[in-house]
Amino acid sequence: MREKLQDRPAEAQRPSGVLSLAQLLQHNPVPSPALIDPGLLPSSGILFVGGEPKVGKSLLVANLALALASGSSRAGFTIPHPRRVLICQFELPTPQFAARLAPMRKPIGSAADSNLLIDTEAAGHLLNAPRGLDHFIRAIRAAKADVVVLDPLYSTHDQDENDTRAMAALCQTLLRLRDASHAALIVVHHVRKSVGRYEIGSAFRGSSALHAVGDSYLLLVRPSPQIPTVELRFQFRYAPAQEPRLLSLDADTLWFETSTSKPAPLHPRRKVETADVERALAASGSARFNQLRQQIMTQSECSRRTAQQAIRRACQQGSIVQDDGQYRLPL
Repeated sequence: MREKLQDRPAEAQRPSGVLSLAQLLQHNPVPSPALIDPGLLPSSGILFVGGEPKVGKSLLVANLALALASGSSRAGFTIPHPRRVLICQFELPTPQFAARLAPMRKPIGSAADSNLLIDTEAAGHLLNAPRGLDHFIRAIRAAKADVVVLDPLYSTHDQDENDTRAMAALCQTLLRLRDASHAALIVVHHVRKSVGRYEIGSAFRGSSALHAVGDSYLLLVRPSPQIPTVELRFQFRYAPAQEPRLLSLDADTLWFETSTSKPAPLHPRRKVETADVERALAASGSARFNQLRQQIMTQSECSRRTAQQAIRRACQQGSIVQDDGQYRLPL
């Protein structure tokens, strides 16, 4: 396989096993630079991109792929160097996908032509099957790709995304794909039906497993259905936190560009206390679990998971009791 980075031979000579601190720092003086700054896609990292259906996930990821391939900075993201990008997409027939890329190509000309590659035989191959994994590894090596796009993740496997073990196994396969190819991964994935204002990485389906492998999470949210604007929310493992930003879609070029508007500010998240649970119950007298959880979420502006934890904690402390499927204050 082509050596994609100039320092790849040096990487191969790095010592392994038990190293002293001096040896570790000598052979790993600085981290490899990110492929997309600020810190969105680390070198050989995994970026998850998610959002509700039709919010623009695939369009934004195609924008990022073209920007990477052409080495052009777009939509507030900095691309330090051109990279070879392989797109494995499963939603559109090849002619329709080509028609989607055509208007995106016009603003950058031929700059991405030799670096952007598409696996037209990706459909039908499953990452969780040995033959399918072999197909993707061969395709990446044939493309000599630095970055691989998988869009969407659910089309690359046949596992139950609500099963933590199945998702953990799938995530291990993603790691094997990354390690075998030495390529960074951009993975398009869908989110749960009910997502709190402050949820980002935990909003993705199978989030407990995904948190073990993802380096960055990018969540697209549409503030208003009437305008072609999306809000980007970020969560990074290794990079500093980023404020949300708004992007507007150019209907002619299908490129997202930085919007002049500002996203609604994120207020500091407040922990839900037992007193908040008691106050929610005091207003209704008694409530079933789902009703009580929704009351807490509305009252405290918290996520569903935070509300659930608060209910469990209040029960353990005896501040509220469960009686015949209903929650109430103690007599």
